[in-house]
Amino acid sequence: MVIAPEREDSVDMPARRRWFGDGRVLKRIVVAVLVLLFLPYALIFFYLLPFIHPVSTLMLRDLVLLRGYDRQWVSLDNIAPVVVQSVMMSEDGQYCFHGGVDWAEMRMLVEDTLKGQATRGGSTIPMQTAKNLFLWNGRSFVRKALELPLAVSTDFVLSKRRLMEIYLNIAEWGPGIYGIEAAAQHHFKVPASKLTRRQASLLAVSLPNPIDRNAGKPGRGLRRLAGVIERRAQGSGDYIKCIYD
Repeated sequence: MVIAPEREDSVDMPARRRWFGDGRVLKRIVVAVLVLLFLPYALIFFYLLPFIHPVSTLMLRDLVLLRGYDRQWVSLDNIAPVVVQSVMMSEDGQYCFHGGVDWAEMRMLVEDTLKGQATRGGSTIPMQTAKNLFLWNGRSFVRKALELPLAVSTDFVLSKRRLMEIYLNIAEWGPGIYGIEAAAQHHFKVPASKLTRRQASLLAVSLPNPIDRNAGKPGRGLRRLAGVIERRAQGSGDYIKCIYD
């Protein structure tokens, strides 16, 4: 009598059913991933409401790790205009003119990357806001691919003024220091409405690396950068009309 060889997948079938439940668990995983992908787009509309004070993923991380953080929300009317001028001139000079992504800058970055040259971030304020609200730190193509459509959507749904208000209230300015009010109090012992042009420029140039760049105790290099931004901010009238029209 010839015995047919046992099929290799016959032993594995019960295990597969335990893990995937005839596809039901897999479907739930797919649904959960889709919800996570589309939830940020729904939240963008939620953030249209002026009384909603969003938190960043870094702030949530600090809460989960029981570190706590300092953040005091302030409206844009209670932030010194020199802060907006300095941050725009330092982080995103074309803020009022692009739709969330500076595509000319992005094209240059891609070309430099393909040539093997060192590149700087190239992130606009909408891109940084989207990253802070919904994504994670660190450079990766996956994060950038998620960040770009979120930045365009954020810029499209929110006004430039509201977007700037959110950004200045969730940006990190030191370990556990979030938002311009907490930063002003921590580094200079003044409210955000009383920051001077030099103080605002120091805070602006510390944004790319707020852990190593201390606006309250700047080194020579940071003071030099702040001087450049301070001069640019003084002539930024045409660049900030979307905020103060």
